[in-house]
Amino acid sequence: MNLNKMRKRVGTEAIFSLLLMSWSCDPSPTPSTGRSTDFETIPQSFPITPGIIDEASGIAMSAGMAGYLWTIQDSGQPNSLYLISPDGKAIKQFPLPSTVNHDWEDLAVGGGPKADVNYIYVADIGNNNAPMTATNIIYRIPEVADMNGSFKQSDLEKITFKYPDGARDAETILVDPTTKDIFIISKETDKTGIYRLASPQSLTETITAERVGSIPSVFFTTGGNISVDGNEILVRTYLAVYYWQRKTGETVGQTLIRAADKQLTVAFEPQGEAVSFDRKADGFYTLSEKGTANGVSLNYYKRK
Repeated sequence: MNLNKMRKRVGTEAIFSLLLMSWSCDPSPTPSTGRSTDFETIPQSFPITPGIIDEASGIAMSAGMAGYLWTIQDSGQPNSLYLISPDGKAIKQFPLPSTVNHDWEDLAVGGGPKADVNYIYVADIGNNNAPMTATNIIYRIPEVADMNGSFKQSDLEKITFKYPDGARDAETILVDPTTKDIFIISKETDKTGIYRLASPQSLTETITAERVGSIPSVFFTTGGNISVDGNEILVRTYLAVYYWQRKTGETVGQTLIRAADKQLTVAFEPQGEAVSFDRKADGFYTLSEKGTANGVSLNYYKRK
């Protein structure tokens, strides 16, 4: 969401987000991964130089370039992906040809139709200006091999979908590393919807997403991520990050329709819209739009 859009809705959203801070999740979920479910509450912060990615709307760890993260910017910004170094000091822009940035709101890195290929999924799913668009687009393209590479138009795939229950505004995409299903989380004041695009996704027709349920007690979702092993899920709002452990045999939808295992404490950000585990799930990153602030930082919360 860009700054002008934010001004229209931030008052109401801030009120609801503040109410969420009083909601408490189960503090001691039964471990299923064998790892701690506790994360540092004070992050390692890496300042981002203003002027390049002031409207970051999603992040995802690179699969091929260790430690680096991909980000995008939302509507009105270049149709590009940006690669950020783990210390936040280096940012490189990669144009994404033959795309339109109607309102890019999240991205994911994961598997897809070809085995052993890592894909980047760019979700053009923001839809909060009337009239809402009936269809949405997810761009899928193989990740470049190194920082000297470039994205090729011939490799770009376009997944077009619509919701079964009317147009929705959304800012969260999740890609299941096991099934390659795509999940979209709607951004709403109640009954936050979970929608599934089953793999393999058609590239020739408009898919009607399957509504698989709603996330209880989590509203105004702005980003999300699934760990590389598929066992842990993060969904964020402007002021909080919610955490689930995926139980054996559960689908992503079955995990998200139950209450989050934890609400994680994170530092305040001007307009927090992005979250991602690192590749080994040793911790997670957050990133914010700059909004009216002087700048933002890439924040890392290490697992305890």
